[in-house]
Amino acid sequence: MKIIVTHTSPDMDAITSVWLIRRFLQGWEDAQIQFVPAGERIGNIKYQISKIKNTIERIGGDEVIHVDTGLGPLDHHQTASDKVCAASLTWEYVKNQKFNPSTSGRTVWCIPSLRVKSQKSQKEKDREEAVSRMVKVVVDTDHFKEVFWEDATSDYHEFSVGAVLDGLKLAKPNRDEYYVDFISECLDAILHEFENRIWAEREIRERGIEFTTRFGKGMGFETINDSVLKLAQKMGYVVVVRKDPRKGYVRVKARPSQYQISNIKNQKGDEIDLTLAYEKLRKMDPTATWFLHIGKKMLLNGSVKNPKMRPTRLGLGEIIKVLEKI
Repeated sequence: MKIIVTHTSPDMDAITSVWLIRRFLQGWEDAQIQFVPAGERIGNIKYQISKIKNTIERIGGDEVIHVDTGLGPLDHHQTASDKVCAASLTWEYVKNQKFNPSTSGRTVWCIPSLRVKSQKSQKEKDREEAVSRMVKVVVDTDHFKEVFWEDATSDYHEFSVGAVLDGLKLAKPNRDEYYVDFISECLDAILHEFENRIWAEREIRERGIEFTTRFGKGMGFETINDSVLKLAQKMGYVVVVRKDPRKGYVRVKARPSQYQISNIKNQKGDEIDLTLAYEKLRKMDPTATWFLHIGKKMLLNGSVKNPKMRPTRLGLGEIIKVLEKI
């Protein structure tokens, strides 16, 4: 039997470590989870730290990995470094193992071993970068560095997965296995979101078309990745347009107003109104379905939420020319 051991009331570091092993280490996708008091080992077996050399130990006929407890290779509590946590140790261990995709029923993602000098696909590279960036967040939060985040006291931080875990422990106390399963599902979703973001970053860097409006810089894309819209806005572009090359749909978004948040007028984006663009595009292509949001900062042509909308025949360049003149 394969067993992963971590501490009771597992935190994000412990759960992420368990998730990394179950999702990326071949043969461990169905490993059982056991919980011990922090710092202890399975069965509270005593060992000298210097004798715990192997990450996978043979204990009573079982294969056992201790994470975030037990003073083994994947327990970081014997180091004062704030650059290390159990999840980062686990990720480094997993990356250096030779393994293949699992054939079990559970979804398992695999990263080619760093020891294998084969050419990685872009998807594999993106996945490895995505997990590495996730683990970096876990390292920071495990060392309480969220106190240095921008707007650290803002309510939106309570929507983080770490805050969700804290809330689960209040709503459903003493359910350690449930915490692991629930947060692992969240980590699956976050992995996909990170991969999508990395793809969007590459689209912005390699395929984004910059243009100028009287309100500031805009950017246009022909891509199926909708994440470029929000990411480009976060990067400071005041108007962003995306045309879906498969369905022909177009989305135009202007930066939302900051006035209601800061009570300071003339913030970048406050004066942008897409009404003129809406009227012009309707004249240029009256057969298409155009929808202008009541806030005047979102203009849609076609949507997965409304498949009855008719996509425009206009090209991305034609739409950008209209936006440059609003």
